[in-house]
Amino acid sequence: MTPSGPSPSISQRGSIRAAADQAATAGGLDHLVSVATARAFGPVASLERRALLAAFDAKAVGPILLAKHFAPLIAEGGSLLFFSGLGAWRPAPGGVAMAATNGSVTTLVSALAVELAPTRVNVISPGVITTGAWDAAVPDKQRLFQHVAATTPARRVGQPSDISTATRALLTDPFITGETLHVDGGGRWA
Repeated sequence: MTPSGPSPSISQRGSIRAAADQAATAGGLDHLVSVATARAFGPVASLERRALLAAFDAKAVGPILLAKHFAPLIAEGGSLLFFSGLGAWRPAPGGVAMAATNGSVTTLVSALAVELAPTRVNVISPGVITTGAWDAAVPDKQRLFQHVAATTPARRVGQPSDISTATRALLTDPFITGETLHVDGGGRWA
């Protein structure tokens, strides 16, 4: 079941509860997938509190609230799936906030899997994937893609289909819970 209308905002008070109420009215959910993110990137000296709070809302507070309101609505055999990121395992200068927020969702998933059992809870940690997310994130995304393809063990940049394949696996395998699936072509070691 997919609620109609706009997706609930992680940072807007009451929107998660309203979306959960709508899902309950429609009969619940098999799975919930959250790709919420808010970038807080830059040297520690220039990070603003507002950006940090938005990033933690997306990656830590939001998943807790999603679990609180949606876990009771998940059908037997269903799951919650969140997204982390390569920055948690391979931090770069200016990536302190990204490392902390992506690391927090990964740690959180382990705890949620234990608490919400038998509902499964997992996280995907993508590496560099050819999406529009890089348009504003780096000055020259083609140069980034070339570097990634030359240095990661997979010798290529990730494709959206890599993420969809991993997502399907985590949603359909009833024996995977509390796990972080790295879909990064080995980028954490490059």
